[in-house]
Amino acid sequence: MGDRHQIVLAFDDNRLASALFGQYGQNLALIERRLGVTADQRGNHVSIEGSRDSCEQARRVLENLYDQLRRGRELAAGDVEGAVRQTLAQGTLFPDEAEEARPTFEEINLRKRLVRARTAGQDAYIRALKRHPLVFGTGPAGTGKTWLAVAHAVALFERKEIDRIILSRPAVEAGERLGFLPGDMREKVDPYLRPIYDALYDLMDARIVERALQTGEIEIAPLAFMRGRTLSNAAVILDEAQNTTSMQMKMFLTRLGENSRMIVTGDPSQVDLPPGQTSGLAEALRLLANIEGIVQVKFTSADVIRHELVARIVDAYDSARREPKG
Repeated sequence: MGDRHQIVLAFDDNRLASALFGQYGQNLALIERRLGVTADQRGNHVSIEGSRDSCEQARRVLENLYDQLRRGRELAAGDVEGAVRQTLAQGTLFPDEAEEARPTFEEINLRKRLVRARTAGQDAYIRALKRHPLVFGTGPAGTGKTWLAVAHAVALFERKEIDRIILSRPAVEAGERLGFLPGDMREKVDPYLRPIYDALYDLMDARIVERALQTGEIEIAPLAFMRGRTLSNAAVILDEAQNTTSMQMKMFLTRLGENSRMIVTGDPSQVDLPPGQTSGLAEALRLLANIEGIVQVKFTSADVIRHELVARIVDAYDSARREPKG
């Protein structure tokens, strides 16, 4: 056991230290599990034991999280896992690599909150969103691809770089024919578009969202309502894009107008289209793979941030799908 190493960290603010360690020490328990260390907490001190690299990684994680708390941010459920992944993504920290690693993942500054990437995939996605007019974000549920797209659109809107946010989904369950549903237009599309509303209210003040919806500065509509429009000075998001047909996707992509950004998100493994119908997303990813100005960011189960079990569940299903049927 000669490679065992021990460090002791002290955090000067008892209240912040308590938030850092988590209720019943759950944050420390997660760090222990993920980094293969043991962490013994006494008051505002924590003793960490493990390999030299693991101890250094645990120190980086705890100091990073404590710094967030000191700047007045609360630790949300995925922040600890995100900090662990960020540290692991930077690799071995000895001898002098710590200085060369990027100090933090990309951030999106909003009036209501600061949004920070929690995985290497999310980091690449935010960088792509900031630099390119058309970005495809694909991968399993829980990777934050839609939520981060909405956050980026809100940031552009708040900085007045765009005039409008347009958010859309194909209402595939109703075959885009919503007439048989009761209620007005907003009530009819709500079930399909609810996740987009949820993201907006999470990222913006509710009164601002309501006012922008009334003035048309934020528009949430099924994909069918995009036909025949040119969308300029706007951030346009197409969510659940795996459920577009080939024609719908082409129609959507050719709406891109002057000074607009377009973000297309979806999970190619979750297509709800009728059998035999080509997914517009799969086709677009293939056709537009090497076009300058268009970037594709592929998320994997390693980017799932809902709960560490979700990533394992996604992996289990993916493995079963790859196994030959016999």
